Amino acid sequence: MRYAVVVRQRHALTLLLAACQPSPATHTGFSGGTDLTTAASTGAGSTSGGSSGTTTSLESGSGGDSAESMAEPFRDLGGMPDFGDGSPVGCRGKIDLLFVISRQANMQYRQAQLAAAFPQFIETIKSKFADFDYHIMVVTGDDGWGNNACTKLCATPGCSVGDACCYWNDPDQQGAPCCTEPDYPCQQLDLVTACDRMWGAGEVFPAGVSGEANKPCPIDGGRRYLVKGQSNLEETFECIATVGASGWTSLGQALVAAVQDGDPMHNKLGSCNPGFLRRDALLMVTFIATNADEDSPGTPETWAQAVIDAKHGDDKSVVMLSILRDEATWVPGERIGALVKLFPFHHLEHALVADYGPAFVEAANLVEAACAGFTPPPG
Repeated sequence: MRYAVVVRQRHALTLLLAACQPSPATHTGFSGGTDLTTAASTGAGSTSGGSSGTTTSLESGSGGDSAESMAEPFRDLGGMPDFGDGSPVGCRGKIDLLFVISRQANMQYRQAQLAAAFPQFIETIKSKFADFDYHIMVVTGDDGWGNNACTKLCATPGCSVGDACCYWNDPDQQGAPCCTEPDYPCQQLDLVTACDRMWGAGEVFPAGVSGEANKPCPIDGGRRYLVKGQSNLEETFECIATVGASGWTSLGQALVAAVQDGDPMHNKLGSCNPGFLRRDALLMVTFIATNADEDSPGTPETWAQAVIDAKHGDDKSVVMLSILRDEATWVPGERIGALVKLFPFHHLEHALVADYGPAFVEAANLVEAACAGFTPPPG
């Protein structure tokens, strides 16, 4: 009889321990949001077609036999230990937002859409990532600064078309300023640093002749990226992201340089972007261009591997957005789209759409799903 009592007691303890197990829902770091019970599928490069151009590579958690529907109600067991269930811990409210923007000449025709999108980008960041500790950095698709011709003309103020100092001659423009940008920052050239002419360095002083800010951007702390709490966030983001059309569109090369810890070691102390890319943060990359990247060395696969290596082997800790071609018009020869599609969480939009804001919202919506499956690396 005593043996039967002991067996019943052990059986009761087993039931209590089972009831104590936590829900399979994973905390994502989003405030006020619904915790997710779906899990990201394994393997980079999984895609789903469709008109939206969005893929999350998630399995449905619905159904009458789902873990959520069968979970026991919470019971107060008087301080019983939490044994854990091995589920990911979530991104804990940290995200690094990297914008890789072309300065190729055709971008002058997309300035209106881009300018209109800046407030929407920031509003999305403020609303969807209100409780996140975020970093925001802009890099361009080249390693130049400003407009080379105008920079050279800074040494000869007042140089006009027809003068020996002018690099071009048009009989119909005789006497007109040789540098066509009246606000070109010749008086601030001493503020230009080596980082302003380096691949993958954060943009802080956009200059040129095609809509650039042509002034240093007031970033708190002297960093080359913005952090949560930045003064005048919308205006400062617009300043660093108004990169104009005086450069190139080698976005793949710029991305690799921005995330690598090797030469030029952008994320190390004493480098151009120290502290931007964090081990325990999700990474969201937004590409904006009007021309395909035909010049970056390497391939979409090698670029993707550089990002995956920077994120310690976890391709599901990255959300990718490309504003160049949408899913319906993408072709395999378009390399930035090919790169983006190698990641489970991605969205494609066409550069000719009137409004870039909704595409950014679509990609931001993928962040919660990515957070649900994210386990920060140790160390």
